[in-house]
Amino acid sequence: MMRLMGKGKLQARQVDSQSQARHGAGSQGPECGRPARLRPFYPPRSRAPGFRFHRAAPSPPRSNASPLGRVLSPSRPAPCQRSSPISRRPRPSQIAAGQGRRQPGPSQAPPPEASLPGASTPRLAPAAERRLWNVRLLSRESPSGTMKAVLRKAGGTGPGEEKQFLEVWEKNRKLKSFNLSALEKHGPVYEDDCFGCLSWSHSETHLLYVAEKKRPKAESFFQTKALDVSASDDEIARLKKPDQAIKAFWAPGDAGVVFVGWWHEPFRLGIRFCTNRRSALYYVDLIGGKCELLSDDSLAVSSPRLSPDQCRIVYLQYPSLIPHHQCSQLCLYDWYTKVTSVVVDVVPRQLGENFSGIYCSLLPLGCWSADSQRVVFDSAQRSRQDLFAVDTQVGTVTSLTAGGSGGSWKLLTIDQDLMVAQFSTPSLPPTLKVGFLPSAGKEQSVLWVSLEEAEPIPDIHWGIRVLQPPPEQENVQYAGLDFEAILLQPGSPPDKTQVPMVVMPHGRHLALRALALPALFLAGPFTLRSLSAGGPHSSFVTAWMLFPAMLCKMGFAVLLVNYRGSTGFGQDSILSLPGNVGHQDVKDVQFAVEQVLQEEHFDASHVALMGGSHGGFISCHLIGQYPETYRACVARNPVINIASMLGSTDIPDWCVVEAGFPFSSDCLPDLSVWAEMLDKSPIRYIPQVKTPLLLMLGQEDRRVPFKQGMEYYRALKTRNVPVRLLLYPKSTHALSEVEVESDSFMNAVLWLRTHLGS
Repeated sequence: MMRLMGKGKLQARQVDSQSQARHGAGSQGPECGRPARLRPFYPPRSRAPGFRFHRAAPSPPRSNASPLGRVLSPSRPAPCQRSSPISRRPRPSQIAAGQGRRQPGPSQAPPPEASLPGASTPRLAPAAERRLWNVRLLSRESPSGTMKAVLRKAGGTGPGEEKQFLEVWEKNRKLKSFNLSALEKHGPVYEDDCFGCLSWSHSETHLLYVAEKKRPKAESFFQTKALDVSASDDEIARLKKPDQAIKAFWAPGDAGVVFVGWWHEPFRLGIRFCTNRRSALYYVDLIGGKCELLSDDSLAVSSPRLSPDQCRIVYLQYPSLIPHHQCSQLCLYDWYTKVTSVVVDVVPRQLGENFSGIYCSLLPLGCWSADSQRVVFDSAQRSRQDLFAVDTQVGTVTSLTAGGSGGSWKLLTIDQDLMVAQFSTPSLPPTLKVGFLPSAGKEQSVLWVSLEEAEPIPDIHWGIRVLQPPPEQENVQYAGLDFEAILLQPGSPPDKTQVPMVVMPHGRHLALRALALPALFLAGPFTLRSLSAGGPHSSFVTAWMLFPAMLCKMGFAVLLVNYRGSTGFGQDSILSLPGNVGHQDVKDVQFAVEQVLQEEHFDASHVALMGGSHGGFISCHLIGQYPETYRACVARNPVINIASMLGSTDIPDWCVVEAGFPFSSDCLPDLSVWAEMLDKSPIRYIPQVKTPLLLMLGQEDRRVPFKQGMEYYRALKTRNVPVRLLLYPKSTHALSEVEVESDSFMNAVLWLRTHLGS
């Protein structure tokens, strides 16, 4: 929902004479007071974003250079104080004796779960040791390249001491700095990949960002002031429009803003890794205050990107409220004719080596060719990820990386036809490559140049296995579908029959950390991460993945299974899974395990499972349905009971849709639906489980609440099944904090070595 504020709430600052000479006296753009605010559909920590504008007016030149000038030079990355190493993890024997638990203070009671036998709260570094000082969050160059906007965070050790600053730089000179925290116009500015936005106006006189709406402080009932009834009409009017913005940008002419708005009634649903949320493309006129719908408002849209000639907008479009991630359409909106067309449609099924559809959840910020005719993007194609160029005039899609060495590519940006991409394989850490986009019709002749060569990790051999399910496991409605698995194995082991195997069904991201690439084309160093769209509709690709590579170097074979329902294999494969979770995906993984053990002759008595989210769901199913196959299991935030999860998760539609029923927020499932959810859940197979299980749960997880794992833990504990629980108090679904991820990996390895042998 959008509300346009009157002028004068933010002081207008005059642009310097150099900027006026560069852009013309009349090119400053509209005067903005308090601009449009957009409240969130589901932001992190239940906070709501809103638009804010500031003029990029410089302060008077300084007599000497700013001490931060060299920090923001493109050749010198911004400083970032790293967090301290985590405290040494206690041994399992110490934890069993209670030595590794967080000890409560005089007024602090331990969480009830931590007091259960076998449960522990890992002891990580104190918060004061993990503080960050003067960290650059976002940066963006102006269209002419003469100025740069930087969003920076400076923090202290106490609560409320973190502040955000918006700085404007010209070369190595800081022109202006705004203390956004002191303005008290909004909450913190979003800098993440989901909500973060920092955009220059075309005239280079205004900046656009997305921030949380400032909310009144909560007060006791007995201290609450009388209600201001005069504001009620305005509040009611604001509730009638979608109210969240993401990746907004300036419209041609700087007279307004284009953004994505979501519906949130009757309650907000989780939006991260969920591209199926009902949403639409909007244009808000900052002068007249009119909000205009630009796309079909019954579907879901993502990633609007304006062409360099400011005439066309491309965006991704999905059906709403069905599987969370699926094959998308690439749509084109003509700004001047107001006509929308579908450039690339959904692909039901891949035919041979042909294009299998678009599966990226976001288009890169820079994706247009210089002539505004082609769009470049990366997308999963079966178990690889390739780069593609699509001609927006005729709709032809051409691969830019087909026929390569079998690795995977990710487009970082394209500027004036110069593409910056990341390339990696399961045995080769990411490298930065650049290449010019050839002319139309010659796209396959790209000459890639490596800016930094990475050394392949020795003794890791990998390959892709194509698997066809047996006739008794065919999906009648979607017959003939195959699937794939990526196998990593140690190079030249002394005795292959002694090699243990770890099986990983996908379902959550595997993080890549501690790899900073040169800031030659991008603003500062950045950390690369491989993100999947969430389970079950995501996929493993032949890219660098830290955990599988480390396990392989330790002597394990690692099997990554893209069961039917994974992305990259056509829309039919995705649609085959809802209604068949707990059966089709589980059977596919078990079939892949049996085939690989038969062909590779690994040690069939030493097979383990490791999975998170839906991968944990499949892992817990497997140790219940095939208890004789697996000697150990590690599950991170697994779905255990779909029926009990329905009322506590931020994605209740997932519970209903994946169980095979249409989702509706205005009614509760009947008894048959509840029974079907329970029947498809791992909790059903508790009596058969005997595999030792390590559970790792995030206490702040809204996607799969940690009570799911607690339910499984208690059920196994009462049956004397070896089980251990690690509860991370401040972690969410991903368990992606550096300390948590390091701690969880070390504990997972110790668990595997304990139950599989060294």
